[in-house]
This record gives sequence, C-alpha cells and structure tokens, in this order.
Amino acid sequence: MPEEFNMTVNEYMPLRDVVFYTLRQAILKGEMEPGERLMEIQLAKKLGVSRTPIREAIRKLELEGLVIMIPRRGAEVAGITEKALRDVLEVRRSLEELAIELAVARMKEDDIKALEAARIEFREALNTNDMIRIAQADEKFHDVIYAGTYNDKLVQLLNNLRDQIYRYRLEYIKDVGKRQLILIEHENILNAVKTRNLELGRRAMREHIDNQEITISRKLNSL
Repeated sequence: MPEEFNMTVNEYMPLRDVVFYTLRQAILKGEMEPGERLMEIQLAKKLGVSRTPIREAIRKLELEGLVIMIPRRGAEVAGITEKALRDVLEVRRSLEELAIELAVARMKEDDIKALEAARIEFREALNTNDMIRIAQADEKFHDVIYAGTYNDKLVQLLNNLRDQIYRYRLEYIKDVGKRQLILIEHENILNAVKTRNLELGRRAMREHIDNQEITISRKLNSL
C-alpha cells in the first residue's frame, strides 16, 4: 500500500468523488503501480473513510479502464496497453497539431516569452532528476501553447484529456535517455513559434508525440 498519496478534502465535493479523484490521481501519477491490488480495508483506513466510497470509486475506475477486476484477487491497477496508448495519443496528436498551428499564427510576444520561460523551466527540472517535477514542467510547456491558441474550446478538449495524457507523459519521462530529446523537441517547437513557421511547428509537434508513442510501445513489447 503506497504511502505517498493522501486525500485532499473538498467541502464542495461529495466524499465518494473526493475518494475517486484521490485514487485516480495516485494511479495516473504512478503512485500506485500497474498490478497493485486495491484493498478496500487498507485504503479505507489510509484515507479515513468507510469502505463504501472506496468500493464506489473502484467501480468508476474500472469503467475508466484504470482498474481491472481479477477473479479471486479483486481489483488491481490496470497496466498500460498498446490500444489505450494509441487511442489517447491519436487524439492528442490531432489536437496538439491544431494547437501549434493556431499558436504559431496567434501567439503574442508575451506568450512567446512565457513559452521560452517554460522551456527553461523544463531544462532546469531535468537537472533535479525528479520525475514528477519534470512531468509538470513538460505539462506547463504545453499549457502555454494551448493558451496561445486563444481557442477556449480547444483548450477545454485538451484539458479533458489531461489526466490520461499525464499517465503516458510520466511513463515516457521514466526513460532517462529520452529526456534530452524532449528538450530538443521543445526547442524546435519554440523556434517554430518564434519564426511563425507553420510547417516546422506541425512537424516538431508530430515528432514530439510520435517519439512518446514509439518509446512506450517498445517498453510494452519488451515486457
């Protein structure tokens, strides 16, 4: 049973939802590993709740594909599958290519400065070797691009995918050998925005996401 996560109480949210989001975040961030069993009694004790909201949360997590039920074992964290990876990254690739197209055309000078600052923050995060900090810095870099599209509906769609993207982002960053490649890809994306080069932006973003999919797929196939 992991010790890293704790429940954050939200007075405006029903307890069952707080428990669900707490467990969901723990899985997506890798605090609960694939194959790890979700023991109702232990989770209830750790989070200071009854077993009922734990049971309800596990059912919802199963519907999302983050938890699977194993006969005679119960619930456990689902592993990453190639289909789930492909499904999410196909959608992400299309949305982020649109995002970079709009960002190249619409980003203002202040937006570009913010993107440069996010690139530097990511580079500095690499020196910490802290996976969570690196993943959050990568997420921030992309958030600046989303904001620079000035398209609220596109930002909303990308935010709806945020948690699922985060799971794969973190999995990719676990590969230490790929971290410098991500930095180079960020530089290429930034250069595309600075030079208003639409084709470079599309190509750089596509390669950025393709490399993530290829790396994780190889890891899955090697297991």
